[in-house]
Amino acid sequence: MSRSQPLTATTFSLTMLTVFLWAGNPVATSFSTDVLPPVAVSGIRFLLATIFMLGWCVLERAPLALKSGQFRPVLIAGTLLALQIWTFTLGVAWSSSSHSSLLINSYVFFVVVCDHFVTRQYRLGYYAWGGFWLAMAGVTGLILSIETSEPKQKDLPTLAGDLVTLFSAFLFAAKLLYSKQALKVIGSTQLIFWHDVVAVVLFALLSFSTEHVEWHKISTSGWLALAYQGFLVGGLCFGLQTWLLKWHSASQIAIFSFLTPLMGIALASILRGDQLTPAMGIAGVCIAIGIVFVQLDQKSS
Repeated sequence: MSRSQPLTATTFSLTMLTVFLWAGNPVATSFSTDVLPPVAVSGIRFLLATIFMLGWCVLERAPLALKSGQFRPVLIAGTLLALQIWTFTLGVAWSSSSHSSLLINSYVFFVVVCDHFVTRQYRLGYYAWGGFWLAMAGVTGLILSIETSEPKQKDLPTLAGDLVTLFSAFLFAAKLLYSKQALKVIGSTQLIFWHDVVAVVLFALLSFSTEHVEWHKISTSGWLALAYQGFLVGGLCFGLQTWLLKWHSASQIAIFSFLTPLMGIALASILRGDQLTPAMGIAGVCIAIGIVFVQLDQKSS
């Protein structure tokens, strides 16, 4: 069956569900880091995601055993995943979930720029370059506005937190591009399961050696936030996107990603009390329009 069939009411609803779940991830991370240190949050999140993926592999009857030549890509992808998630969680803990939601979604632009200059598998056109510079202007304005604004909210944005989250966005792009190459020697389900396992091991080693976790202080909201990140974001989103791509092209699904940063700041305002500053609104619109421009450029190329 063709992968480019028009979206139906069902597949559109499922696509919007994945966008909404991704948008809520920074907010859920904020609730988790209220009660747990960042590495522990990252480890528990991907332990739950690994459990979900194990069930997915069983249902899909995907082979789990690794063959010669597959160990190296799994280790590299798992290490990149661990670094990306650790920096993201740390960035959220040091800043606000609204800022983190905007900044982490800039990974789209790192992907296309790296594809243009490094892998040379995709050449940026006028739309993509326009979207890139528009988004970067929004991000720069957001970061520069930190020192001049004093929002009365629980999670105060900081320069250090925002820069760490921006670096996490770069690592996210690097992991995606490397995973694309790794898929030449290993299946997608296999790669995701095993790079989750590698990340969990790294998180466990780092957390046990550097952090003190007070398990008895974890609130119900903390556990629910961890379950959200692990099962819904790390597990269900993957399953839904994989299923959707069997019926529709990647561009049909990806075009809706421009809503993720906008939904993210809305959820942060509702659930964490983040104030919607002018700089945040401008940055959100710039990033959203930039993502649309990148998608239009890919369609026209």
